[in-house]
Amino acid sequence: MTSTPTTRAVPIPAPHSSGCPFGPPPAYTDAAATAPLTRAHLPGGESCWLATGYAEVRTILSDRRFSSDVRHPTFPLLVPGRRELIAANPSFLRLDDPEHARLRRMVTGDFLVKRVAALRPGIQRIVDEALDAMTAGRTEADLVAEFALPVPSLVICLLLGVPYDDRDRFQALSRTLLNNKSTLEQLTAAQDEILDYLRDLAARKRARPEDDILSRLVVRDDLTLDDVASTGVLLLVAGHETTANMISLSTALLLEQPEQIARLADPAALPGAVEELLRLLTIVHTGLPRVALEDVELGGETIRAGEGVIAMLSTANRDAEVFGGVDRRPTDELDLDRDARRHMAFGFGVHQCLGQPLARAELQIALESLFRRLPGLRLAVTEGEREFRTDSFIYGMRSLPVTW
Repeated sequence: MTSTPTTRAVPIPAPHSSGCPFGPPPAYTDAAATAPLTRAHLPGGESCWLATGYAEVRTILSDRRFSSDVRHPTFPLLVPGRRELIAANPSFLRLDDPEHARLRRMVTGDFLVKRVAALRPGIQRIVDEALDAMTAGRTEADLVAEFALPVPSLVICLLLGVPYDDRDRFQALSRTLLNNKSTLEQLTAAQDEILDYLRDLAARKRARPEDDILSRLVVRDDLTLDDVASTGVLLLVAGHETTANMISLSTALLLEQPEQIARLADPAALPGAVEELLRLLTIVHTGLPRVALEDVELGGETIRAGEGVIAMLSTANRDAEVFGGVDRRPTDELDLDRDARRHMAFGFGVHQCLGQPLARAELQIALESLFRRLPGLRLAVTEGEREFRTDSFIYGMRSLPVTW
């Protein structure tokens, strides 16, 4: 898709293009074609910077002169009026060190590569059981509802110690919290309900600890129930929403290019193929917000202290200088042989996604198993009939009817 660059302030969030559903909104790619830093405006009317270049995004996410603290009075928010609500119970992703580091360390061990490697047989069982249930006596299903969402939901429930029978409740609350069109009243109600739910669950685990993350957190003397609940919300919501959307988006994209699916069957090529899917699809289409704590010279511009910045991961991950290779392959196309290891789909710096080893394992196992067991998998709707989630901070699909 080609478009004409513009120097006007870019709206955030910007609309997606129905003609390029797997790519970032055209306004962001237009901006990236013009300059690595562009002026933008938020829904509340505030002005901020939009960073689209790989080097600039990497700097913003790793330089301590840019803050993640949502309590800062000029921190850029994508939903007007949300500041007090978020600041009241911020997760550690919305805090700076040392608060961020203190809370993050509490759960780091549960997501280490070695720990996740030990979980792989269990993840494989969950994937196999989901495929068994989806295909039993049938030749058609909604891949989102019956595979992409159940697999990571069950995995994160087991790790956290959240009853899987409560999945309809927390999935509905997650969707409300991630919807950039939710009203303040809806957001407040959803946040209060999910925090109350996790506080109550943690309190019960304090009396009867089990082998799960919430149990290990709630018995610590240096954490309050509020700390445990806010960390639980982050892990629960991010732990199933992100991976679920990556599974369904990856499947839809691969079904458009079936000649590349064979790469998933090669154990040596599978990890690299998943990295390319992560790079190209980069599901955080609204970017990561930061606020400058002092004046910073970057990308030929001066970002003043107190100015907000949105680091656009999706355009950074399509930077031709980084991912085009020596033969300048198009970075807006899927190439499972590409070296995509430097992508920032999980962010960068001290705040990068804690659960990325788990997400990689789930994606590798889910996609390899899906296409191995269902070699005749195909869409049950036309490409134009697919439903994408364009109202969420995490891009994905509402449904994906498939047949085999």
